[in-house]
Amino acid sequence: MKVLMFGWEFPPHISGGLGTACFGLTTGLLQQDVNVLFVVPKLHGGEDKYKFRLLDASEVVMNFNDPWYNGFINGLDYIEVNSPILPYIEARAFSNHTSSTKPSMVPGPIQTKHFDFSGYYGHDLMKEVAQYALVAAEIAKQNQFDVIHAHDWLTFPAGIVAKQVSGKPLILHVHATEYDRSGDNINQSVYEIERKGLEQADAIITVSEFTKEILRARYGIQGNKISVVHNGVLPAASRQDNATPRTSKNEKIVTFLGRITFQKGPEYFVQAARKVLNKMPDVHFVMAGSGDMLQQTISLVAKLKMGSRFHFTGFLHGHETDDMYARSDVYVMPSVSEPFGITPLEAIRSGVPVIISKQSGVAEVLKHAIKVDFWDIDALADAIAGLLSYKPLSQTFIREGTKELEDLKWMKAAAKVKKIYQSII
Repeated sequence: MKVLMFGWEFPPHISGGLGTACFGLTTGLLQQDVNVLFVVPKLHGGEDKYKFRLLDASEVVMNFNDPWYNGFINGLDYIEVNSPILPYIEARAFSNHTSSTKPSMVPGPIQTKHFDFSGYYGHDLMKEVAQYALVAAEIAKQNQFDVIHAHDWLTFPAGIVAKQVSGKPLILHVHATEYDRSGDNINQSVYEIERKGLEQADAIITVSEFTKEILRARYGIQGNKISVVHNGVLPAASRQDNATPRTSKNEKIVTFLGRITFQKGPEYFVQAARKVLNKMPDVHFVMAGSGDMLQQTISLVAKLKMGSRFHFTGFLHGHETDDMYARSDVYVMPSVSEPFGITPLEAIRSGVPVIISKQSGVAEVLKHAIKVDFWDIDALADAIAGLLSYKPLSQTFIREGTKELEDLKWMKAAAKVKKIYQSII
């Protein structure tokens, strides 16, 4: 079985859980003897080209003098190229953000063209999404495959065009929706791309029942079109060196690791930290990540007078995340709306008890985690203090949580996805 798969990022160059999930699922599919051609806008170097069939869309040559492309160019008018996508832009990018006159997806009359994708989430994101879809037409024309699999809204237009070219069935994999990222203050352009894709898909995969219900309630998608496949977790990376030792065996570290955005609820973590420090002044809190709420969060920490006990690491890569887990006593994911949430699984894998919001998909599969409403900072603070104060309680969550990971492997998730492929081919 051959699969043409569209993604936006692939390890080691990732911005969050989407790239991690794509890597894990692709690894599992290879173990299921599924041949995957994984397309990304740009390969940045360091990707494992020996294990995976990876295609850099920036290297695909197009001939726009061929009238064959005209239908696809005209068909992408529903993408507003100059639409601002603020949930994807980090603080440092705001100064460069522009929304001037709508640029052309295809510059001038030319003989051949390849698009120079950045592969990031900058102010040209919508333009890159549209151009990526045009490249998908060429890729679909040049390759043989049985099914198309596209991950999240950035690749939905590419999946639609590939389906139009090839006539092959299209599966859309929803890792997050615009309502997760932005609450009720959605970007209408992104919503329209999601809705159009979901309507044209032959089958849809969501990472949780939580997300499936959003598709039914917010997008009007029939439940019989949607299959739930929970994410998995990869084994810990082997390494020769040890994590950086603590400065004191008695220090306690509570960690938040993720994008510092509305969706992830960083302000609730900060507010709960203040309540914990009022009772346990020797605890350290770490916020690992970056995002558009970083400066706002730093200001809140300063306002609450926690500067000496609160630490911002910036975005962590690879083994840096493993080091952070190894140094942590408690891991917290207070997300406002989390379709799944892989980081709690990674924390448990590293022997760390976790606290997660009830508004998360991972809450469906983790029994041995403390679950609180994201907005209940009193309950969150009590849970943190409890795990820090009572070692037997913490050890029980670690022991039982580790057992639960046995059922949360990418091999099992991939087997479910393969069955979905077989059902629509």
